[in-house]
Amino acid sequence: MSRYIYPLTFEPQFRDYMWGGRNLERLGYRLPPGIVAEIWAISGHFSSPTAVDAGPYKGRLLTELLTEMGLDLVGTRNQSALERGKFPLLIKLLDANKDLSVQVHPDDAYAQAHENGELGKTEMWYILRAKPGARLIYGLRRGVTREEFLQALREGKLERCLHYLPVREGDVIFIPTGTVHALLAGLIVVEIQQNSDATYRVYDWNRLGPDGKPRPLHIDKAMDVIDFNRVEPGPAVPELVEARDSFRREVLTRCSYFVVEKIELARGERFTGACDGKTFEIWGCIKGHATVMWLGNPVELPAVRFTLLPAALGTFAIEAREPAVLLRTYVE
Repeated sequence: MSRYIYPLTFEPQFRDYMWGGRNLERLGYRLPPGIVAEIWAISGHFSSPTAVDAGPYKGRLLTELLTEMGLDLVGTRNQSALERGKFPLLIKLLDANKDLSVQVHPDDAYAQAHENGELGKTEMWYILRAKPGARLIYGLRRGVTREEFLQALREGKLERCLHYLPVREGDVIFIPTGTVHALLAGLIVVEIQQNSDATYRVYDWNRLGPDGKPRPLHIDKAMDVIDFNRVEPGPAVPELVEARDSFRREVLTRCSYFVVEKIELARGERFTGACDGKTFEIWGCIKGHATVMWLGNPVELPAVRFTLLPAALGTFAIEAREPAVLLRTYVE
């Protein structure tokens, strides 16, 4: 077993894509100057790994800890990820201050064949903030064919093919690979995804990038992977697991890459669990304030912050210091 096993918290990484703004400051983050589109809260991706911000591993990158801690970090269910040398998941916060481009992600097989061994990108969004009338693009309109889609692209009028879905705070959008999608202006979301940056930009609203030129599109690859059967899908329907006056637990998303649960705790209520060597867990407090209790010093988890519980941590409890809503993510 690794010498140090404790709940890990991280210094965030910031991304400055053109569609971002300053809205993530509303979540309590101190942002660098300028546009901030994404916060990578827990990342083992080689392009922007996050560093531990407290304890014996302070300053160490998650990519380094994966090598050093091995199965003690990720658990036996993630043996294949360890063999690839890649932490399984990536946790982000996104500020859609402007419309994002219309995108699609490949599956594992296509990405490994065409993106230098990168993995595919299955993901989900939890809507943290939504302005009145907010919507996003999720799949295609009924009846759209491949030929019609290509013709709309040639004409610069892809809007007529896209499914626009109104959303509000608390909605969950599950995005399997092959799904055409885009966040639109007025949304702040948590994104939980495979640890991959494999993205094909299909359409960018005929706008220019920061350099005054159109941003590159990836039409050929996108057409290889788009699922034309993803027609007018709706938000995920939570599966209730347990409910009482002071406690509510729901499964929001379940797939082969991750399970995401939503836990609501009244003040003083606890969720008790155990990391028994099978999988790590990632907990994010999205409302209120919670404390991670374990054999060592408690770890505070205010909103909106995340912690990684190593697979070998053992028993733990999440206690609400005030009414709290949390997202729990693990591999099944």
